[in-house]
Amino acid sequence: MTAPGPEGGDRGRAGELVRQARHALRIARWEALSGVGGLDRRTLLSALVAVLAIAGVGAAVAVAGTPQDANVYRVGVAHDSPYYEPVRQDPTLAVRDPDYDDFADRKLEVIITRETIQANDTRKGRAAAAEVKSAVRRYNERLMEAEAERGNETAAFPVSVDLRYVDRGGSGLGGTGDGSGGGDGDGDGGGDGGDGSSGSGGAGGDGRATDGGGFGLPSIGAETLFGSSGGRPSDIRPPFPFVSLVLAFAFVVPMNFVIQAYASSILGERTNRRGELTLIAPVSPATIVAGKTLPYFGAMIGIATLTALALGGGIVSVAAVVPIALLFLSAAFVGGLLARSHKELTFVLVTVSVSVTAYVFVPAVFTNVTPIAVISPLTMVVRDLEGVAVSAPTFLFSTVPMLVASGVLFYLGGGLYREEDLFARKPIPEKILDALAAPIRGPTSVGAVTVLLIPFVLLAELLAVAVLFVLPLSLSLPLLLSALATVEEVGKSVHVLAGFERARFDRSLRSAAVVGAASGTGFFIAEKVVVVGQVVGLEQLDAGRALQRTAGTGLGESASPIVLLGLLLAPLFLHVVTAVVSAVGASRGRRAYVLGLAGAVVVHTLYNLTVVITLVR
Repeated sequence: MTAPGPEGGDRGRAGELVRQARHALRIARWEALSGVGGLDRRTLLSALVAVLAIAGVGAAVAVAGTPQDANVYRVGVAHDSPYYEPVRQDPTLAVRDPDYDDFADRKLEVIITRETIQANDTRKGRAAAAEVKSAVRRYNERLMEAEAERGNETAAFPVSVDLRYVDRGGSGLGGTGDGSGGGDGDGDGGGDGGDGSSGSGGAGGDGRATDGGGFGLPSIGAETLFGSSGGRPSDIRPPFPFVSLVLAFAFVVPMNFVIQAYASSILGERTNRRGELTLIAPVSPATIVAGKTLPYFGAMIGIATLTALALGGGIVSVAAVVPIALLFLSAAFVGGLLARSHKELTFVLVTVSVSVTAYVFVPAVFTNVTPIAVISPLTMVVRDLEGVAVSAPTFLFSTVPMLVASGVLFYLGGGLYREEDLFARKPIPEKILDALAAPIRGPTSVGAVTVLLIPFVLLAELLAVAVLFVLPLSLSLPLLLSALATVEEVGKSVHVLAGFERARFDRSLRSAAVVGAASGTGFFIAEKVVVVGQVVGLEQLDAGRALQRTAGTGLGESASPIVLLGLLLAPLFLHVVTAVVSAVGASRGRRAYVLGLAGAVVVHTLYNLTVVITLVR
């Protein structure tokens, strides 16, 4: 008999993959039927109504907005007053008769007469005065726009302002005027080569503000009105991230309904021992997990697709939601394996929901404001809906860490999908140690597990950067460096503790040194992934540069080659030393591990402070 050649072996492997795929689809069909059948009609109807309401409200608010401040401030103004129309046309202002008795009784926030404009000396009165001032400015701008439409462009907008955003350190300057006004060069917007910001001409271009006469009302507060080629200066303001908030609500919240059903199904297999049927089936645990997950993943992507279509999104929006859905599902899968009851499961799912939502929501708040926003895949959705092109490196930076973290969670959870863990009523911390220790076969495999945990370290570090970068540098930098040290030391040592607790290696000092060195080396190699941050512009932020410099990257050309080499290798020495310190503590027990971890964090924080503050300024 002839042995099968390589071609036959390939056909055999392909056939096995096809068989496993069929098994997964069969499990998925069974899961979809049994999962829906396990829910009562009231629960299904409530979930459906909630999802539809969220999608509808999100679409309506994102498209049209909601006038939540209509008629907030009461303004007393006579019908024959020149300020009557500006007040009447502002939706936040309610027109009332100018009665001084009502004003004294604070039934009016602002009263306008022919001679004076008065506001109550209260917080609401001051806010009303500011709104009246803005209403008059907007009214004057509308008048000037009408004048421009009649052909008197230079009288309406004597100064043109162009705003350009350039990379830090670039040679371009934004906000220069082109001096296109019809003035005489003595302050009319740059006739003599000025920067365009010093001119403030009125209709005649003489450099004086038009406080009366002409076609406009007197500006309250003696403000000068400017025109702009790309929007008036009054229109140039940091964008409020309202769309990001709506998208976070519309895309993320429905996923919580799905993971509730998914995790409940996993827990039901354990508490009702239905999982024994799948364990004795001739299929691999990976096939079982894939089959059970597929219906819920399909439901998430279906809801996200409908939401994206309702908001005018495309394939980028749906693709950006995929890693969020997978992270939700993988975390819920592990949660369903860890929890011993529905009470514990509720606690786990709340933790999962808050953590994932915070990661995708906090950076997306700063969409179009700072590079920090690209940390979140939700930012890609926002850009797609706004018609902004998304580059491939930016998209990968936003999505790959979550995709890899999801795969690691499914892998670690698969290590618990066995009879001794599936039906055992162990506390959650013990099962976490089981999951972390499952892939460890000896000291040499510790470094590989450290690499597997890098995505979670990176996600936590990016979230720390997103949360802390808004604080003053003197406060945010020490907090960030301490947070980075804590996250990294936990990521290097928690599985080492699991290995000692589950007797994967002996508790000798030599074994602890070998295991710690393996973990530190693995972390050093995998840590270089933070260089990707330079591609999307995180080096423009103080917090982003701090993150890169603690890893020995992002130093630029300001340092000599010897210093660069030293700072590149210094993290290797640091990670090995601190990992050995934690490993020695773990080899002596859990309390000693906490002490060793604390010492490692202190050493790591001091190193971070030295590198970022002392060596690199």
